[in-house]
Amino acid sequence: MRQCFTLLIALLCLPLQAAQLTLDLGNGSRPWQSAELLKHPLVQDIQIDNDVSYKKTMHYRAVPLAALLQGVRADDHLQAVALDGFAAEMPAAPLLKDGPARAWLAIEDPAKPWPPLAKGKTSAGPFYLVWTDPQAGRISPEQWPFQVASIRRLATVAERFPAMRPAPGLAADDPINQGFAVFQKNCLACHRLNAAGDAQFGPDLNLPHNPTEYFQADYLRRYIRDPQSLRQWPQAKMPGFTETVINDSELDALLAYLRHMVTRKP
Repeated sequence: MRQCFTLLIALLCLPLQAAQLTLDLGNGSRPWQSAELLKHPLVQDIQIDNDVSYKKTMHYRAVPLAALLQGVRADDHLQAVALDGFAAEMPAAPLLKDGPARAWLAIEDPAKPWPPLAKGKTSAGPFYLVWTDPQAGRISPEQWPFQVASIRRLATVAERFPAMRPAPGLAADDPINQGFAVFQKNCLACHRLNAAGDAQFGPDLNLPHNPTEYFQADYLRRYIRDPQSLRQWPQAKMPGFTETVINDSELDALLAYLRHMVTRKP
């Protein structure tokens, strides 16, 4: 027993192992080891104020994400997939900009691990997409994926998942189409719709029932703004979306899209 305990203590004291990030940008798969990225010529120390995941100021060793996105164009579409199934759908343009809102890939050093996200949880590592000055680009919390395992260049959401598309013939500026855009930016990382999507994190938002079918409109708005104000439980994972993330007109459009999709169940 004593020998087993000694072995356990020794194992717990070992440093974290190096991790791998896979980039699949349409020109072949490129694996990056954390050790490689920590020695990247553009790696630097950055400070993130009010970090989305840690809710405090954090300091990271990070590489400008644009430096890793070789061959990616501004009109491309990327998806960052996390270890837990979270799949952030992101247009490439904001990720390629060098400011004022700038995307960085933060790399967890196995010798200097980051703190856990909460009691009993792991850290945001080994790779975490963070932003400096995110307000300047209206960056959503869903565009801060942590525990990232891969980043892929893909066709757009509408091309890949036609079951999510609104009815054809609607004007581009129709609130329903605008709501579809809001849905892609803020909801699709966790949720599927009509069994379509890559996320494995949250429930389908149209099957078997759409939230507009069982929530009164005012309560659904309240739930989106502050989920814990309606349903409180320690394991809740859905964040609230404040007016700075989804403004009132965008929320109206999102609800218009969801109501519309009730009529387009497969």
